[in-house]
Amino acid sequence: MPTKESTRVKKILKILNSTYPIVVTQLDHKNPFQLLVATILSAQCTDKQVNSVTGALFHRFPTPSAMADAPIAELEKLIHSTGFYKNKAKNIQACARTLEDRFDGTVPGALEQLVTLPGVGRKTANVVLGAAFGIPGIVVDTHVARLSQRLGLTDQKDPVKIEFDLMALIPKKSWNDFSLQLIYHGRAICMARRPNCPECPLLSLCPFPGKQRA
Repeated sequence: MPTKESTRVKKILKILNSTYPIVVTQLDHKNPFQLLVATILSAQCTDKQVNSVTGALFHRFPTPSAMADAPIAELEKLIHSTGFYKNKAKNIQACARTLEDRFDGTVPGALEQLVTLPGVGRKTANVVLGAAFGIPGIVVDTHVARLSQRLGLTDQKDPVKIEFDLMALIPKKSWNDFSLQLIYHGRAICMARRPNCPECPLLSLCPFPGKQRA
């Protein structure tokens, strides 16, 4: 028998599906390797800014082999505007080398293998699995964390714990779209500092104590 909470979750999903029927990652990419690198670069950086550098980056170093052998100073220069460029350059090169050494230059399609790559945590792994391989996963970025807390879907702050709370509530077939829908909604309506609650289609289902009514 459906519980009150499961009924509320179904209503949330229905509204999100209606509001954001088509959702795709905003990171430009042509293959799993490009998506993996772009996602690493997206840490504490907008997708738009990442997209502004990856064209030149992948033109210069199109494969794991090429990136593994790239001069680190050139990598740093190419990704400088994404912030934390020294650490990111180190990570994407180490990631490329690991792909070459352990996976024959191919991005693996399993979370357990992806998270062994330098610079890759569960969030990045789930982005790649969902967008490149069509494998269900919950991506917990800042938007997903904020909105899932405001919607009362979790009371956790740790991203991994939030991920598992959401996995228990959301049907597996909806994991990929749900994560992207929350990201879209977090950018368009439910911003961190000034959420546009009067325009939110989820207003009646949201228990967030700080929400504003029209």
